[in-house]
Amino acid sequence: MAKFFKTITDTLRRIVERQRIFFVATAAEGARVNVSPRPTADTLRITGPNEAMYLDMTGSGAETAAHLRADGRMTMMFCSFEEQPMIIRFFGTGRSVLKGTEEFDTLLNNYFDGKDLPGSRQIVVLTVEETQSSCGYGVPFFEYTGERSTLRDWSERKSDAEIAEYLEQKNLVSQDGLPTGFEAVADSLKG
Repeated sequence: MAKFFKTITDTLRRIVERQRIFFVATAAEGARVNVSPRPTADTLRITGPNEAMYLDMTGSGAETAAHLRADGRMTMMFCSFEEQPMIIRFFGTGRSVLKGTEEFDTLLNNYFDGKDLPGSRQIVVLTVEETQSSCGYGVPFFEYTGERSTLRDWSERKSDAEIAEYLEQKNLVSQDGLPTGFEAVADSLKG
C-alpha cells in the first residue's frame, strides 16, 4: 500500500542512497512527457528533508531542462532492484542551475566536494513537495555489475570547445522545440 510523506524521511533517504539508478520525469504543455534514467553514483545528492539534486551530464537530448523552464513539474523515481521490494517517488518542482553560473559553482562546492564531472551542463534541483513509498512487488531483481563508462569516456575525449559545439548542435531546444537555456553553458565553455 502506498504511503505519502511531506518530507524525505531518514528511512527513504537510506533506501534511495543505496540505489544505482533513478528516473526523472518531466512534462510541459504541448510537449511529450519525458522519462530519463540517471545514475546515482557521483551525481545524486539528498540535501535536505525537502530537496534533492543531481549533476547532469551532456547527452543526446535536453528534455528535462526545457520542461523545467516551461513548466517546472518533476518527479524522481527510485526502484529497489537488489534488496527489499520498494518504489520511492519524490514529487515537486525542479529547476536547472546552469554550469558557468555562480550558483552552479556554489552547489558543486557545497554538495559535490567541488568535483565537477566531464561534460556536466547543469545541476537539477528538486524542491520536494511530497514523497511516496509503495511496495514494489512487481519490480524484478537485477544484479548490479558496474557503471557504464561510455558517456564519461566520450566527455573526457572532448575539449570544452567541442562540448560547447555539441551543446549548440544538439541541446539548445527539446525534441518539441522548447528552449533549454544551454546557450549560456556553451558560451561559458568557450571561455
